[in-house]
Amino acid sequence: MGKVRASAFSVSLDGFGAGPNQDLEHPFGVGAEGLTKWMLKTRMFHEMTGREGGTSDIDDRFARASMENLGAWIMGRNMFGPIRGPWPDHAWKGWWGPNPPYHVPVFVLTHNPRPSIEMEGGTVFHFVTDGIHAALERAIAVAGAKDVRIGGGVSVVRQYLQAGLLDELRLAVSPVLVGAGENLFSGLDLPALGYACTESVAGPNATHVTVVRRPR
Repeated sequence: MGKVRASAFSVSLDGFGAGPNQDLEHPFGVGAEGLTKWMLKTRMFHEMTGREGGTSDIDDRFARASMENLGAWIMGRNMFGPIRGPWPDHAWKGWWGPNPPYHVPVFVLTHNPRPSIEMEGGTVFHFVTDGIHAALERAIAVAGAKDVRIGGGVSVVRQYLQAGLLDELRLAVSPVLVGAGENLFSGLDLPALGYACTESVAGPNATHVTVVRRPR
């Protein structure tokens, strides 16, 4: 079994991983557009979106590492799309078009059931209605010796931290202030939950901080 990890998870200096009022035009919420600018500049992201160019630097190294050795993903409903409540239909199939960048099974946490969606490139979205533990069990079962990546959003990462189920959290701290929205750290006592910071590396557009769960 590999790690259960969140990687390249962007947060602001004041701890927000999303701003308020997320929708189709504002996937990360209003006022939070600067959170992921560090990744958008990397060569890895340019390659992933079929473009040339991009930076080859520390930010690019952490972006690439976030996609390595993955056997499954877990994400929340908000990371899958902007639709809230019961599914009006099955037309929405994610942000990335017919060939998403995951290329492994993806387990989407939701309160509203929906049939699995098989996409190009090996991505299959499965919709899990019975909670974070059930999603993790299914993800571990298909990942084998590879890692399970907890993709977000903020609420999902917080739930796995609170439950002590996240082995490693790699943050990309962006030099922006968001002020409101979803704060990753609010109400979490990470030292009491067994987490400690083990590395901090400054990149040109973000600081990459690694937090790990100590053995109990």
